[in-house]
Amino acid sequence: MTLVDEVKTAVTPRAALLVIGVLALQLLFIASYVGALHNPKPKDVAFGVVAPAQAGTQLVDQLRSLPGKPLDPRTVKDEATARDQITHRKIDGALIVDPTSKKDTLLVASGGGTVLSSALTTLTTRIEASEQRTVKTVDVAPASGQDFDGLSAFYLVVGWCVGGYLCASILAISAGSRAANRERAVVRLGAMALYSIAGGLGGTIIVGPILGALPGSIVAFWGLGALVVFAVGAITLALQALTGIIGIGLAVLLVVIAGNPSAGGAFPLPMLPPFWEAIGPGLPPGAGTWAARSIAYFKGNAMSGSLQVLAIWAILGTVVTLVMSSLRRPEEVPTAPEDPAALG
Repeated sequence: MTLVDEVKTAVTPRAALLVIGVLALQLLFIASYVGALHNPKPKDVAFGVVAPAQAGTQLVDQLRSLPGKPLDPRTVKDEATARDQITHRKIDGALIVDPTSKKDTLLVASGGGTVLSSALTTLTTRIEASEQRTVKTVDVAPASGQDFDGLSAFYLVVGWCVGGYLCASILAISAGSRAANRERAVVRLGAMALYSIAGGLGGTIIVGPILGALPGSIVAFWGLGALVVFAVGAITLALQALTGIIGIGLAVLLVVIAGNPSAGGAFPLPMLPPFWEAIGPGLPPGAGTWAARSIAYFKGNAMSGSLQVLAIWAILGTVVTLVMSSLRRPEEVPTAPEDPAALG
């Protein structure tokens, strides 16, 4: 047998296509992560300004005209309102101008991402210095001392997502890459739900009581974790029901390649390029990371949108899985041959 014949028998056309698909995923992984994270810089960061009327308007105009447009400034009534808007995640920081002195106050929230709060501090300090003023930074929603760079919420959600698509993949390929019938699909979704409850609780216990990395309600984190895991698992089952084993690759493309770098974990959303900033909140890793930080540092505020995104993914995945499995023909059960002796 020649080498060519050996290659033909060792590498089938289907295997070759799958290898090409893996290569494409590899290149997309590199392009997505490097493209999103190689050059972070603030862009249109929601920023409040508290100052006397005329001075406030002038300062807003000045901040809006900064090169590169790092800030999206707006006037805020007073410091209390600015603090409230930060804790409700409507703005990411605020400058409180003191007209009676040359020292102002910058409000930030490192719980939403220490990289962004540091960038705001650096930028504001430079602007104030150009006006012969100084600034004092006050952290309204500080990240935990055990949460380096505010990354624990992101890593927690990534772990939940990984568990979701791996569990769904195992459930699907253990008895064929497609859901054979509706009954089997229901069983898989039920198993996915039980796994999601366990995975959500396990992750919560690790980052909370065991490591002390994140503050916040255990029940809230548990519920969020179960929803994240099930949403990712359900959409993975749906993709497998639609495309077979290729669905695993599509799930990796959706959650890992597109979702993780755009989640606002390593760098908050205002520091990502426009494409990743736009898609991040609509994908499970981004929605989960936002909600986890809200639970930990923002008293559970501004979570409804993220929870709706996760619920939509969960419902969509469930519906598609059930519909596709219902369209498949029931497995034929062979009938036992008749016993000639019994007929006699």
